[in-house]
Amino acid sequence: MEDRQTLTRATELWREGYRYQTGGKVDRAIELYHQSIEVYPTAEAHTFLGWAMSFQGRLAEATQECLRAIEIDAEFGNPYNDIGVYLMQQDKLDESIAWLEKAKQAKRYEPRQFPFLNLGRIYIRQGRWWQALRELEEAVRLAPRDVRAAKTLHNLRGRLN
Repeated sequence: MEDRQTLTRATELWREGYRYQTGGKVDRAIELYHQSIEVYPTAEAHTFLGWAMSFQGRLAEATQECLRAIEIDAEFGNPYNDIGVYLMQQDKLDESIAWLEKAKQAKRYEPRQFPFLNLGRIYIRQGRWWQALRELEEAVRLAPRDVRAAKTLHNLRGRLN
């Protein structure tokens, strides 16, 4: 029973951190993610800590947090996608593809369309139009209300016509 209470408290802390982060208070979010990990290390807390660090340009540390998340729960797709994005931000496009492919295969991942959208963006940058089209079509299929995915797909179709 104590483990369940500990996990509940850790989850409350990382969710509070997320609220602070989305409210623009990244430093406070990082503190809360660290507190969550001290209470009970979860893949979510490590992933969100990495995400917050990436907002500060700390991509190497962000990547390490995602790798810790994967060690805890290899079925959680978000850290794979995030590593892919951090590599994209460093113009390491070929390296990022493998991580995004892993994110696509993860059993536990929300929002599922992100790795498809990110792969589409990479393939556009690489001039691999048809691969980009397939990825973006899948992103839109998975999340028809995702405006970014729909807009990116629309823009690519415009280029191809």
